Amino acid sequence: MAPSPEAVRLARRLRDLRESQRLTQAILARALSADSRVAVATISSWESPTNPKLPPEERLRAYALFFSRTPVGDGPQRLPREQDLTAAEREKFQSLHRELVGLRDSVRHQSDSSIGASYTFDFETGRITLICPEAPVEGRSPLAEEDNPNHTRLYRYADLDALIEMWGHIRAANPELRVRHKLPSEVSADHLSGHLVLIGGIAWNQVTSRLLRVLDELPIRQMTVPDLIDGEIFRSRDGQEYRPQWEEHKNAEIEAPTPEQLAASQAQDAWKDGNPRELVEDVALLARLPNPFNHSRTITICNGVYSRGVLGAVRTLTDDAVRERNEAYIANRFPGGTFGLLMRVPVVNGEAITPDLEIADNRLFEWSPEETDE
Repeated sequence: MAPSPEAVRLARRLRDLRESQRLTQAILARALSADSRVAVATISSWESPTNPKLPPEERLRAYALFFSRTPVGDGPQRLPREQDLTAAEREKFQSLHRELVGLRDSVRHQSDSSIGASYTFDFETGRITLICPEAPVEGRSPLAEEDNPNHTRLYRYADLDALIEMWGHIRAANPELRVRHKLPSEVSADHLSGHLVLIGGIAWNQVTSRLLRVLDELPIRQMTVPDLIDGEIFRSRDGQEYRPQWEEHKNAEIEAPTPEQLAASQAQDAWKDGNPRELVEDVALLARLPNPFNHSRTITICNGVYSRGVLGAVRTLTDDAVRERNEAYIANRFPGGTFGLLMRVPVVNGEAITPDLEIADNRLFEWSPEETDE
């Protein structure tokens, strides 16, 4: 799909700014790396006339700062501080900043048919399968038992909130297609050949665990650790760990669990050193990759350390409150459609808050195969 005129206009303006001072992309990348590293490939992607990516707003502010000051000598170019600008330079900075942000807003608000299409599939796809882990026997409702006269099959599923949210959204977006949900034990080769959506972590979803081993290109792994009983942390290839955040309530008047309850893994995670703890932030993984069993189809992974993270990963692109912004961010940040995102999922009063990808702090780790040099 060709880029929008608005996106091309911003890309050309950024290129013209750089060329007006006869700078290479490498020199500009070093100058803009005062606070965090900017790769040459990133500068190139922002200037691309055929496949431009949308720069974060904070980068446009850096552009405005850099190009508001007249270069001094032939030495290394540095990003100035706003307080160090002269009155004339400050006026130029403010004008250029307004211009660039305005161009960016035009890109974000233009009508792009790719926005909203993350879970819309072609009719020729034929099948979409959601794979959700099976709840452990000790945690199931009696209604999950087949001999119960009120047997309800869905009670066998773990991460049921995430499953219902995702199934309803995909079914509504693809009314002509067959959308199925399966337990890992029910998955066949036929299911694996279509579009796949994997919901839930490695401990209860054997299919997710198997596919994550197949998907070697994804530089994030989910793994068990001794100090976290009922969840699996995320770790990048460079050894960086991403863990949930807890808040301890010392001396809180909350009834302590019995020894039998404390033996359960969830109770152990919720209590430490005799004090109750509250989960205040989970970690979520949202990834979209080619299906390793059929590269004409995709695999979407929605994982979390705990169930709130799983739901946060799902709702990133289903929640009406932030879906449009998140769709726009992903479409511009990962135009190739292949990506991995680790996100913070705040938890308030036990409820997962959907990550807004426009907020930089919510993005813990980003990856795309086109940017392996970053």
